[in-house]
Amino acid sequence: MKKLLIIVFTLFIAGNIHAQTQFFGKVKIEFEKTLNVHAIYKELDPQWYDQIKERLPQTAITYHEFIGDSTRSVFKPGKDAAIDPRSWYRPVADKNVIFTDFKSGKSISQKPVYEETFLIEDSLLKIKWKITPDTRIIAGYECRKAVGILDDSIAIFAFYSDEFIINGGPEGIHGLPGMILGMGIPRLHATWFATKVEVFDVNMKAVVPATKGKKVSRSDMLQSLDKIMRQWGKYGSKMIINFAI
Repeated sequence: MKKLLIIVFTLFIAGNIHAQTQFFGKVKIEFEKTLNVHAIYKELDPQWYDQIKERLPQTAITYHEFIGDSTRSVFKPGKDAAIDPRSWYRPVADKNVIFTDFKSGKSISQKPVYEETFLIEDSLLKIKWKITPDTRIIAGYECRKAVGILDDSIAIFAFYSDEFIINGGPEGIHGLPGMILGMGIPRLHATWFATKVEVFDVNMKAVVPATKGKKVSRSDMLQSLDKIMRQWGKYGSKMIINFAI
């Protein structure tokens, strides 16, 4: 009798836990991207950095929005960020609009690069992921840490929640068994973290691709940027990575 009661109690608890677990099929997320501006410039040229650091902000913050479900998503600019007009620094790749079609494995990305605007139609990024046991809470959701490698050289640290039946994330990053709510790319000295998550009454009408820009493949765009930015040395090569994701 005692064993029977233990079994019944265990099943009751398990049933309650399962009933409380929710899986969301649609989501709207506000992301905050933070750049360590001082670290970027110090890495590029320590002597130049010492001369201009007083005119650089320590960090720069931009805002972005993700809307999507398991079939498609869009990542686009959010509310305007405050920019000190006295500063030499200006945000890079803060106006990207990235539409992802998870079913077809394709994306359409609008990426303004100074005077040129590219419209990139290509396959989704190929990222090699390794999931770790580490976890942290982001925007109220428990997230598991994963480490990814893009283009065999760009390391990505991501935290995803499997409470979302969505395999997306900031920019064009994707491919984990859940929604990425936090992400860092050390080579860019940049992090993206969710600050607000909405799971009810999500309007999917806004999930459409951009249409304006010079139509190119991802490799064609990177080749064009390489020619333009090669003359900028290390700064140019680092800036290209912002548009590779």
